[in-house]
Amino acid sequence: MGESVHREKAEVSAVSHPGRGRGESSPPLRVLLVEDHPIVRYALKGILAHAYPRAVIAEAEDARAALERLQGDPWDLILLDINIPGRGGLDLLQDVRRIRPDTRVLVVSAYPEEDFAVQAFKLGAAGYLEKSQAPEKILEAARKILAGGKYVNTLLAERLAAALGDHHADQSPREALSPRELQVLCLISEGRTIKAIAAELSLSEKTIATYRARLADKTGLSTNVELARYAFRHGLIH
Repeated sequence: MGESVHREKAEVSAVSHPGRGRGESSPPLRVLLVEDHPIVRYALKGILAHAYPRAVIAEAEDARAALERLQGDPWDLILLDINIPGRGGLDLLQDVRRIRPDTRVLVVSAYPEEDFAVQAFKLGAAGYLEKSQAPEKILEAARKILAGGKYVNTLLAERLAAALGDHHADQSPREALSPRELQVLCLISEGRTIKAIAAELSLSEKTIATYRARLADKTGLSTNVELARYAFRHGLIH
């Protein structure tokens, strides 16, 4: 059991920033919890601190405190409740996009996804999770979001695609993807790592990770296996 816990921590740390792990020499992950219930903040902080031992985890109990934190420090990830005192969570989400546009936001709410998820994604959220979900779902969502993807359950994916005007599903990869994205997709489908792709294309690992994130966003696929199947289905690899 101890070995699996260490492996989980290593995997989480490795994807915190695409192409870069979070070893002792790397800056720690910075997370802001925006939640008005102390018990919920305590639980979320415990879950994240266990997986990210070196993380800097700050708390804000209302919109005013959250805005002060946003204006004062950069954050890698924000866990945001919708129903908070002051400006509501969705209003605050717009402030995040304005003040810290590169910060990834995971909405963690008591409201069912069908009530607010579509609106949250339209406003720039990278994920939506109901508080009733198991604790491990927090880490699953965090990993995916920090790696550049979006987190939403399968049942809501089609509704989101329609609501957000995603027309890529009706397009071939050659229409939906840029030439470089197609190139990266094919190399990923061949089993190449981000490091190997970066070396072959003479680009930085960070740049390749960005293309990887764009592929995930455009195709709605999160794993390399899914991307390989996508490429095979559309005749890009044989």
